[in-house]
Amino acid sequence: MPFSFLNTVTTWFLKKRMHQIELFKKYPLEVQNEVLISLLKNAKNTEFGIKYNFNSINNYSSFSKNIPLTDYESFFKYIERSIKGESNIFWNSPIKWYAQSSGTTNSKSKFIPVSKESLEECHYKAGKDVLCLYVNNNEDSNLFSGKSLRLGGSKKLYENNNYYFGDLSAILIDNLPLWAELLSAPSNEISLMDKWDEKIKAIINSTLTENITSLAGVPSWMLILLNKILEDRNERTIKDIWKNLEVYFHGGVNFNPYINQFKSVLGEDVRFYETYNASEGFFAIQDRNGSDDMLLMLDYGIYFEFEILNKLNHEIINLSKVKLDTNYAIIISTNAGLWRYKIGDTIKFTSLNPFRIKITGRTKSFINAFGEELIIENAENALNKTLSKHKSRIVEYTVAPSFISKKNSGYHQWLIEFEKKPLNISKFCEDLDSNLQELNSDYKSKRFKDITMKSLEIIIAKEKLFFDWLRLKNKLGGQNKIPRLSNDRVIIEELIKLN
Repeated sequence: MPFSFLNTVTTWFLKKRMHQIELFKKYPLEVQNEVLISLLKNAKNTEFGIKYNFNSINNYSSFSKNIPLTDYESFFKYIERSIKGESNIFWNSPIKWYAQSSGTTNSKSKFIPVSKESLEECHYKAGKDVLCLYVNNNEDSNLFSGKSLRLGGSKKLYENNNYYFGDLSAILIDNLPLWAELLSAPSNEISLMDKWDEKIKAIINSTLTENITSLAGVPSWMLILLNKILEDRNERTIKDIWKNLEVYFHGGVNFNPYINQFKSVLGEDVRFYETYNASEGFFAIQDRNGSDDMLLMLDYGIYFEFEILNKLNHEIINLSKVKLDTNYAIIISTNAGLWRYKIGDTIKFTSLNPFRIKITGRTKSFINAFGEELIIENAENALNKTLSKHKSRIVEYTVAPSFISKKNSGYHQWLIEFEKKPLNISKFCEDLDSNLQELNSDYKSKRFKDITMKSLEIIIAKEKLFFDWLRLKNKLGGQNKIPRLSNDRVIIEELIKLN
């Protein structure tokens, strides 16, 4: 089938979904209520459903009163039994797949249940919606005249008694529908390779002759791949190699520290589209060209709740009571049987009609060693402002407290690997500290006269320090990320020793 015809047909097919998207934008609370009732109906005869009397729950009020909040640690007792072969514990259909997530600050793997429903009605539906929203906004798109270069995880699926474990990306690739596989590169076999160095070489060798029209993957790992391609081909930009490249779909980490590097590496006229997905589900998609927020997707079999942060009573609300510019922790109930589950991410709403969000960080990704309450949003914004002023670029960074001693005040220690160093590192350090004070009043008050905290310190990391650390941890590729903020010194001490 000619690719031009395929592009026309595929675009037409995807755009048919826009009516349903407009429907949940217009009636968000009604759609979310339908999701909740459907989830409860499906799971009412499970062990969890019987224990918490799902049969008697018919609205959000009774749902929130009957069912306790959970996180991975408290829910693991159910997941562990499911892994051992028991069924109908927290979801009514069999759980065959478990997304293995190593997390960023914990060496222990998490095993997140993935049901058939969550694969089809959440993850794959979202994959089509990403494309749908993009082509709807870009009438001149020829996205389907070529292929999408996907950069997935490095953990192969492994089988244990007919149950499968691996990165979410490995599970998705292994179950990919035929149409998606035909439009993707590299092959499934290469995508699922577990040795990162060999995988990079195989991706390059298998895709350089392809007509790549889009890229998809975590920014930090995608940047490594693209720079390697440019080095091998001795080209200035990726557009010099793939002339029809038009969009990069990204997610997983804050994109702001990377955007200038990608603009430089990719070349002109490449758009950026952000997605927000995790092992637990797919939550939001950028729905407008050039925006820095994402549309909350309300009909994927996920019911959303939100915990108001910085409140003593830890109030939990649903979508009907959220406000703009308030920091919330996300709580989800899903069609894989997670119930009132705290995923550890924090967001803010940028719009209430429709509901659009921005990711602000992680509930455990913060520094509060001295009462400064520094969250990732503060750190990212201050760093980006400083980088812009000094015309510098970074590869990666992490921050940790250096604690108060008898002789010295405490301070924050930044370990930064620069792609382009500032001309004056002392002035860069001073400006970064000043920008943090401007963005965070608690940080500013603790910096008063250096009594509690003195100015931050920057340690310049050697080339590929963070890459080498991830390799030692067997965390190369895929969804593995450097923890940006830590409230202790465990990770930074390991990195400094390696430096």
